[in-house]
Amino acid sequence: MKKVVYIPLDDRPANLDDVIVQGHAAGLEVVTPNTSIIRNRMDDTGEIAGTEVVGTSGAVYGDPAAAGQFLQSKAAEADGFIISIDMLAYGGLIGSRRLRADGGADYPTYDPQTTSLLDTIAGLKRDYPNKPIFLLDTVMRLATTTMAESLSIEAYTESRALMMKPRLPQTEFDAVLSGYDLQPDGSSYEDTVHFDKQTYYNARQHKFKTNRYVLEALVRDAGVDFVAFGVDDASTQGVQANEIDWIEAHIDAWLGGSGGQNPERAIILPDADGLGHSLMARMAAELHAKDSTQPLKPVVAVRYFGRDGSEIVNTYEYMDVHTNILRHIEIAGGTYTGDGRSVSNPDYELELVALTSEDQIGAAIAHIEDNRAAKLPTLVVDFTRGGSAGVVVTPELLNSPATGALFGYSAWNTAGNKIGMSLGMALSRFFFLKKETQERALGLALDAHGSLLFKRFLKDYSYKTIEIANIRTESRARTPYTNVTADQNMKIFNTPQDYDYLVQLLRTDMQTLTAELAATPAFGIGTDAPTCAVRRFGVPQGEAGPKSRDWRFAQYAGVVLPQNDPDFIWWRAFEITLTPQIDLERTSQGACE
Repeated sequence: MKKVVYIPLDDRPANLDDVIVQGHAAGLEVVTPNTSIIRNRMDDTGEIAGTEVVGTSGAVYGDPAAAGQFLQSKAAEADGFIISIDMLAYGGLIGSRRLRADGGADYPTYDPQTTSLLDTIAGLKRDYPNKPIFLLDTVMRLATTTMAESLSIEAYTESRALMMKPRLPQTEFDAVLSGYDLQPDGSSYEDTVHFDKQTYYNARQHKFKTNRYVLEALVRDAGVDFVAFGVDDASTQGVQANEIDWIEAHIDAWLGGSGGQNPERAIILPDADGLGHSLMARMAAELHAKDSTQPLKPVVAVRYFGRDGSEIVNTYEYMDVHTNILRHIEIAGGTYTGDGRSVSNPDYELELVALTSEDQIGAAIAHIEDNRAAKLPTLVVDFTRGGSAGVVVTPELLNSPATGALFGYSAWNTAGNKIGMSLGMALSRFFFLKKETQERALGLALDAHGSLLFKRFLKDYSYKTIEIANIRTESRARTPYTNVTADQNMKIFNTPQDYDYLVQLLRTDMQTLTAELAATPAFGIGTDAPTCAVRRFGVPQGEAGPKSRDWRFAQYAGVVLPQNDPDFIWWRAFEITLTPQIDLERTSQGACE
């Protein structure tokens, strides 16, 4: 089994647990640092005055030095590396946007401690030139971090509003660094009330210098294979615009890109929490292709049910949905022809079904079922409800057995997150099935894939669409404080007894929701008609290798959600851990045709 050393963005499930399971579904062993090295947490202590919270403290960040040591200690045994720059240089995503007293010295010697850690990656490429190294880096988001080092929701709201305002266009690196506060007419913006904007600009300066160092010193000069830049919490205008333009210009100038992108070396797009998924798929392509005669880049096509993605720009993004999909296809190791849409590309190997309007779900389900009958690998992305699964479309998906055979699915959070998670899941699985023929490996990988697909519905719909309202209602009703929204940090804003109650409520309700989801036609667990998932691509007699449209199946046989599993990993209702474990059993071919 190929071994991937993975330094995640942080230890939230979207960046750690789910990517590990995705790797297992693709037949990869994923090696990560000890959880103490990558642990990130929001503030856990409140400063109280009467019935009000007047401050918070206690945020925890990862250990960059230990992350660097981990990389070096695992380098010899690794077959490939996926490395988060934010974790290696700053201790994680929230660490990379901590307010700073200064922005560092002049580039490139802006921070010897940071550049020394980054040079660990250059050393890996020098010592192991044939091992693929993929990087994920973020362009700093617009808003400050809520509940970290006493930053409040008021600071978040004020900072995001200010940073979305247009800036004076700049093309030179130093001018970008010095122009963060400049309006289009060259004057400065107003002073801030709830945060110090200069310390925010210092953080941007430091992070943008790191962005440049990654692109220039690591990818261009040291020959690191690929970098995905994710623009976290973005807008169509604002303080990030000059940074994005500068990075795109230098992907073209330094790496031979076109239009600000190079699918072989560097891509920039709106996403953060989906990048680990996308790069794990790219790694599956890289590692499995070495043992296969199959083409490296399958053609992926997109079919919309509802508005076309070119007409949609997510609230937290700067790029339209269709372009974002195409960029994610390139990161994840696929390709597309023409404009990427299914109607103009008859010869494709996977299809992304994009749900953009509720009233088209009937046609979408019929198409998904046709694809299942035709044995065309299909993935679904639900754009109908913002940050969670749609209340109209999801019950329809769960009412179809074809859903259990999907190669990927997501409805989690921003458009970029959803795309990255679903595409990464589908393409990594596809690359594995094109190569693998050993029954034991196929079985272990299938259980992982089934578990991840089940989890996506359990989290994106059962929790994020249904159960989260109960948690929020109970948390807010029980807080002793009058000036906070309790579910934003239940560790501080609820009493210890009430926090324990909320955890138990979560665990009890998620057991019920797990049983309900398991019994839907999408999975059929415990029913007379268990649903089938794709176990392997068969080899028809007389053919030389696995064909994606000759499938072998297994049936969903059981699911367990550990009783002590669901938890509020960052003490907020927004994010929980979930580790459902699915068991699939081989069955006769006729039972699943």
